[in-house]
Amino acid sequence: MSEIWNLFIINPMTNALLWLTGTLGGNFILALIIFTIITRVIMLPLNLRQQRSMMKTQEMQPQIKAIQTKYKDNPQKMQEEFAKIGYNPADTLTGCLPMVATMPILFGLFQVLRLVLGTTPQALFELTQRVYPWIDLTKLLPIDSTFLWLNLGQPDPLYILPVLVFATMFLQTKMTTPGKKKDDGKKHKGKDESDPSAAMSQSMQYTMPIMFGFFSLSFASGLSIYFILSNLVGIGQGWYTRRVMAKEKEIQAQSKKLQKMGMSASSDEAAAMDGKEATAVSETQVAAKDADSAASDSNGSAQQSSRKKKKQSKRKKKSKR
Repeated sequence: MSEIWNLFIINPMTNALLWLTGTLGGNFILALIIFTIITRVIMLPLNLRQQRSMMKTQEMQPQIKAIQTKYKDNPQKMQEEFAKIGYNPADTLTGCLPMVATMPILFGLFQVLRLVLGTTPQALFELTQRVYPWIDLTKLLPIDSTFLWLNLGQPDPLYILPVLVFATMFLQTKMTTPGKKKDDGKKHKGKDESDPSAAMSQSMQYTMPIMFGFFSLSFASGLSIYFILSNLVGIGQGWYTRRVMAKEKEIQAQSKKLQKMGMSASSDEAAAMDGKEATAVSETQVAAKDADSAASDSNGSAQQSSRKKKKQSKRKKKSKR
């Protein structure tokens, strides 16, 4: 097991950091930043899929609760109704996948920093055994492990990084966790109708930042910096996903408006037509109605004038007689 761990986790990460350090002129902190961005980009599809699934599930909670209440004694029918609304209970288990997938990187990086930034003869010897042949260690060693007041291989003596780890992780979980919906003023007596997955997400929003902030007290500063950078990327990802989901809701609402106006539009057409175009359509329809009413009014007045002329001509004929 240790051989597989070294072959697929420790050795590739060690050589990737060493190669980036050499490519960036021996700047290890910059290499660590680039390494963090690369790992987050690799994990991005999984993270986005998980976050969208969580938000979609949160939106469907009223329907899910109604189905669970109605078919609590008929699990098969409950599953059929879930399928109709596009909900799969197994999707709630995928919420932990991004964290599970990133754990090998975290554990591996903890060991990699000890190797790369080690100064003892034993650490240097172990490093030489793991380096790929195409990396020249003589141009990289000794690696500069200092950054500002930090020794990247040691914990932060001022405890600033643990505080930043807690703050950035809290913001990340805040951005990537669906908000708790209001109960519309309805109070349920005797039963707790809260969603277990939502309750767990709310609990994780506080426990995970506190836990990792505490661990960062003994982490190497380089690993804490990795956490902070990774969390910042996660905050940007959460903001982007929320924006995309809001845009999709806007398109759906626009499509409903078009249907109410008697116009049939596909989702693509609704996406192409923004609020201004929809307003222009409605104004055109109103203008057409106004034109029709004006035309009818003009026709009515013309008919009235012709009737008056006929009456006047009859009166003239009678007066001549």
